[in-house]
Amino acid sequence: MAEVLEKISAVQRISALHDQNREKIGDGLPGWVNLTRQPALQAFQRMGIPGFRTENYKYTDLTRLFDGEHFRRSFRPDDFEVDLNEVFSCDVPEFDTHLILVVNGWYDEAGNKNTHFPEGVIIKSLRRAMTEDADLVEKYYGKLARSQDDPLTAMNTIFAQDGVFIYIPDNLHIEKPLQLINILRSEDDLYVTQRNLVIAGKNSQAKIMFCDHTLMPQQFINNNITEFQIGEDAVIDIYSIQNQHNKTASLSGLYVRQEKGSQLVTSAITLHGGIIRNNLKVLLDGEHASAKICGLALSDKNQHVDNYTNIEHIKPNCQSNQLYKNILDDNSTGGFTGRIHVLPHAAKTAAYQRNNNVLMTNAARMNTKPQLVIDNDDVKCSHGATVGRINDEALFYLQARGINEKEARLMLMFAFAHEVLAEVKIEKLRDVIDKLVNKRLRGEVSKCHSCAMDCIR
Repeated sequence: MAEVLEKISAVQRISALHDQNREKIGDGLPGWVNLTRQPALQAFQRMGIPGFRTENYKYTDLTRLFDGEHFRRSFRPDDFEVDLNEVFSCDVPEFDTHLILVVNGWYDEAGNKNTHFPEGVIIKSLRRAMTEDADLVEKYYGKLARSQDDPLTAMNTIFAQDGVFIYIPDNLHIEKPLQLINILRSEDDLYVTQRNLVIAGKNSQAKIMFCDHTLMPQQFINNNITEFQIGEDAVIDIYSIQNQHNKTASLSGLYVRQEKGSQLVTSAITLHGGIIRNNLKVLLDGEHASAKICGLALSDKNQHVDNYTNIEHIKPNCQSNQLYKNILDDNSTGGFTGRIHVLPHAAKTAAYQRNNNVLMTNAARMNTKPQLVIDNDDVKCSHGATVGRINDEALFYLQARGINEKEARLMLMFAFAHEVLAEVKIEKLRDVIDKLVNKRLRGEVSKCHSCAMDCIR
């Protein structure tokens, strides 16, 4: 009963926050955007804050996070400038990319003004695009991330004001990766809402990286939703690197719709974060579409990482392949729920899912639930999950050849992780992540090791 009362209290508080700031939230945005908020609010009030009793969140209880929430919410951009050269020097920007800077959920106009994007590509603030490119945005906004299906998505829609809009025209191949850097920076504890929309045209190609970082030691909650519309025969790679300090709660949703013949690769690498919840939904909505979906999480101390995937095979002759791995140390906890749904008309489907987990201590805990829902007989599907410790025979084999136990354990853990890292198709990015993972496993750093800010402790 106490848990229910807490949920009601949090829902009432968030509802009142919206009502009190309705004009600020909707200021400068077209009417059609603001019309999405009331249905989202009603859906949120119906579903409430997700916790252990919510089936899709049974491994991640967010009720305590929102109980007595004290976080400031910023309904306009904070008045400070971010100079990447002065305050932020991460490993990932070492190579040539198109940089896109977002600060506290707002597209940073000053930080992006000197960035030159490929001709024909539209990259801008989502709130600007809602007016300047209304036909495109209105067609796709909220169509995949549906408020009635998920409480975090509903909460995001209630408060969404800005983020990044990316449009890639038909037949355009972008050579350099697009790198979206999400920075959290505040003098006080902050709740951030960010909304992104990416539209990839027919036969387009691009690699898009999302890099999440914190620059100050305050507590943050980041509710971040990205919708991807991938056109016919397009080839899109999406890489996510989560590297935020341990007082950050990252609540992330990635929603993708693929058309005929499109190819998707996603790889989510979680290096740091206090509470991480990643929702991924992929709709294979065109024949011969394919999706390769990978994730790697390294957790220690009291960190918690939960990945939830929902892959829907809607049209025939499509293929999906999932691989998620976790290495859990100290008192860390993790969750994985992977759902594959093959719809009645999706004949000749090939869908595979695997979740492997290594526990480094007796206190670490991992929950995993692979699921298959098959409504067609003409398919090839499989799923499996393992939770265990480092292989003693392999450890003995390495020690017998003169490698000390600590180094032997590190070698086995890195080999375990590398199966996921090998799916990163950007060679320089893969090399950088290899180094970061190696250092992370060694415990040599508790943050991105070339970041100028020491805010992880």
